[in-house]
Order: sequence, then structure tokens, then C-alpha cells
Amino acid sequence: MTGVLDYVSGNSLLHRLNPLTKLILAFTLCASCFVTTQHLLILGIITLNLGLAAIAGIIRRSITFLVSLLKFSLILFTIQVFFVPQGTVLLRLPLALTVTDRGIGFSLLFVLRFLAATMPLTLMLSVTQMSDMANVLTRYLHIPYKYTFVLTTAMRFIPLFSAEMTGIIEAQIARGIEFDTRNFVKKIRLLLPLCVPLLVSSVRKIEGGAISAELRGFNIRTRTSAYKQYGFILGDWGVLLVCVLLIIAAGLYR
Repeated sequence: MTGVLDYVSGNSLLHRLNPLTKLILAFTLCASCFVTTQHLLILGIITLNLGLAAIAGIIRRSITFLVSLLKFSLILFTIQVFFVPQGTVLLRLPLALTVTDRGIGFSLLFVLRFLAATMPLTLMLSVTQMSDMANVLTRYLHIPYKYTFVLTTAMRFIPLFSAEMTGIIEAQIARGIEFDTRNFVKKIRLLLPLCVPLLVSSVRKIEGGAISAELRGFNIRTRTSAYKQYGFILGDWGVLLVCVLLIIAAGLYR
């Protein structure tokens, strides 16, 4: 089972775009939702993300990820709505808690921005190989390869650690430990001891990765070491034009 950060192979337009273009598109979508304060425009950005996911053939993964974010967003909305006392009071609750119209508007904007800013990055990682991203960051943005290596390696290890933790939990369940309890405190007490084997396994993987990098000449790699060339196609210029129009629209509808 693939995770939300795993690369999905394909031959769609998004897959064939220059990795630099996909990076610019992702950050443009993120920046636009913070520039504008219009709820409808941010909803449009979320819809655009889903449309791009459909083009890339990963719409099911994006919808699943969006549903997961919505569950967390409900918690954020519930907490945030009580911290904006300004505006017309719509509801008074015990402990001097109030719900205002401005509080609802601000909390809704906060949640929509959270959704719209998270989805583009996961979409970019789903259609871009980590090696291509590292090469583009080093060649075009002149970021030292050591920093790009740390970034891409951290992204690679996230699904590995998740799978490792799942395996440890399944091993504990096979030994009779009940992890499906609804008691939050009890569940935390059961998970904390599992951090030790996860840490040991993580250190082993990191040590193996460090040895492999040294054997492949990590210390002598430069900006021109990558052999793969990344050209710009017509679709890249079209996407860049969309990015410019999106920034202008976000600036106008503040």
C-alpha cells in the first residue's frame, strides 16, 4: 500500500513537466491561498488541486488525503473559533466562551488555507521522483547538494518509518496487546514503548544510507554531477502562465 508521499509512475502531463515547473506550481498554489482572503477563491484552489490530481491519475489518493485533512481540520476549526471574540455574538457557552460571526469567518478561512496549502506539496511529491527534485534544486536553484540530500532523504524515510511502525504494532497485536482501545491515555502509554525499537531500526537504516552515500562519492558531488537534463516543453510555459494569473487573481481579491 502506497503512502501519500510515495511517487506514482505515469505518463500524464504533470509527470512530463519539468520538476522546476512542478515546484513553482506547488509553491504558487500555496502562496495564493495566503495572499487572498476570499473563501471562494481558496475553494477554487482546492478544486484545482483535485483537477490536477485527476489529470495525474491519483484522484483517489487525493480524495482520501483530503478526507483525512478534513477530520483534523474540524478539530482546528472547533478550537480556533473560540479565540476570536470580536464581532457579533452568535452563541454563548459556559466558561465565558463565545462564538462570533468574525470568529466563524476567520476559522473557516484558516481551515481552507490549511487544506489548500497542504494538497499541492503532496501532489508534487506524487508526480516527481526524489532524484529529479534533488537535481533541480541543486542545478537551477544553486542549493548545495548536501542540503537537498538531507531534504529528499527525510522525505524518503517518512513512509519507511510509517511502515516500520505499522509492522511493530502488528507484531504487538499478534502478542495479544490491544491497540484498538478508545482510551486516549492508555493508547499513548501503549505506543510510547514502541518508540525504542523504532528508533533502533531508524538508526540502522540511517547508518546504512550514510555508508551507501559515502561509497557513491557523496563528498565529491557538485552542481554539474547530474547527468540528466531537464528541458522545458510547451506545457511548462502554459503552467507558468497559469501561475502568474493565479498570483494576480489572489492579489486582486484580497
